[in-house]
Amino acid sequence: MSRKAKQRRNQGYTDNNLIEISNYIQKQVNLIPRNLNQETYIDLLLNPKNIITFAIGPAGTGKTMLGVLAAIRALKARDIDRIVITRPAVGVDNEQHGFLPGDLNRKMEPWTRPIFDVFQEYYSPKQIKDMIDNNIIEISPLAFMRGRTFKNSYIIADEMQNATPNQMKMLLTRIGDDSRMVVTGDVQQTDRPGNANGLVDFRELFNNFKEASHIAMCFFNYHDVERHPVVKEVLEIYGDK
Repeated sequence: MSRKAKQRRNQGYTDNNLIEISNYIQKQVNLIPRNLNQETYIDLLLNPKNIITFAIGPAGTGKTMLGVLAAIRALKARDIDRIVITRPAVGVDNEQHGFLPGDLNRKMEPWTRPIFDVFQEYYSPKQIKDMIDNNIIEISPLAFMRGRTFKNSYIIADEMQNATPNQMKMLLTRIGDDSRMVVTGDVQQTDRPGNANGLVDFRELFNNFKEASHIAMCFFNYHDVERHPVVKEVLEIYGDK
């Protein structure tokens, strides 16, 4: 158990989550970089000074995967009580899918599937369902987050190139005590063309702000693609080198 987890327990954090989390942790979580920018990203994710970490770059560079692993690692260490997953509910090229059946978690499943693909490397489907039922994993659509404060949480905000500037500001101000956030996106894959881009907007504001001490950014490029060699070829064909 980490020092932070021990401090929290000594302060009276004896709720069911702390007890139940140990029932789900089995496989060791290792964040192993495959290139220099991934190494930088991992260092930023694990640096306790960085409350919010941004990862911006093309598909296949490990932005989401490493962010999810960092969240699972924090949960395993009991540095947090829950993992919160959010993203804009925008389809590719704003494609509409009509009414989706089921509760909120079922409705968000198509958009959160890439994140849960990583979870399934460490937990069984039943364990994931139990963690959702026990609020250890929470799926919170971006549109429903206004007015909330997340304490003792690790927030994963994926595909944020589809957020508006107002949505980005709203999201980043949800951080409460003992929480962290990772924000990922690819500015070349926005599905809201012609609209103001929250990720680009914040990147530009951040670059002009010289006093940030709790926010960090990592930038990936074409050379950092690790998914499959063909992905690099596709990006090269589209001129995204």
